[in-house]
Amino acid sequence: MQARQSGAIRYFQFESFDPGRVTHGVFGRHGGVSGGAWASLNMSTSVGDSRDNVRANRERAFAALGRAPHSVADLWQVHSADVVVAEQPRDLSVDAAKADVIITNQPAVTLFLRFADCVPVLVYDPRRRAVALVHAGWRGTLLKAAAAAVRALAEHYGSRPADLVAGIGPSIGPCHYAVGPEVVAQTQAAFNGQAEQLLRPMDGRTHLDLWAANALALREAGVGQVEVGGLCTACHTADFFSHRGEHGQTGRFGALLSLT
Repeated sequence: MQARQSGAIRYFQFESFDPGRVTHGVFGRHGGVSGGAWASLNMSTSVGDSRDNVRANRERAFAALGRAPHSVADLWQVHSADVVVAEQPRDLSVDAAKADVIITNQPAVTLFLRFADCVPVLVYDPRRRAVALVHAGWRGTLLKAAAAAVRALAEHYGSRPADLVAGIGPSIGPCHYAVGPEVVAQTQAAFNGQAEQLLRPMDGRTHLDLWAANALALREAGVGQVEVGGLCTACHTADFFSHRGEHGQTGRFGALLSLT
């Protein structure tokens, strides 16, 4: 991934995504108006920040990438593999749908989700002109939400998995993601004989590699090109919000994806 700057706003982009055909960015935590534990570009009201602050932060982020805030289509994220098709921007007077995968082929729609250690997975179809944005925590990763996005693009827009380009954005890395026996067992059940490459012994505990797990799920679904950003949010709390790295007292950063 490459870091970009727009005024005080810092965001990250995948080198494999064609900037002439798709607009995208995973935002850092700087350049917003929020204070305290949410300083400063917090994108979520669910952590205690004010709606006015979050609205102002979102407007700044969208402006940095030349997208209108009213074009947003987002979700009430619930750690699932459920998919929403966004044919138009969300009516902000109505609660967002509960899901963790959102897709569109409409250039007037900007997909937008929030993160603080969970994995942003961005998927782009350059042939059929469609995009998908995925929020994958450990539950969504083991449910293979990334693969659900691939299937949804194929079902709704005729995408061929081999044509897709995917990016795995900043999230908690295997260096900081120790898990218990229940998650180890569920990883083994989800990935069968390939689970051992995702589970790493470190300091007497087992760590789960969410980047490798999502990349594996994408490749199992037929995606040929997967770029892994390799940026750990818990290692880089100066740049990103991290739920685990900041002991739950933190904000949420945003990921934005649209057709150009």
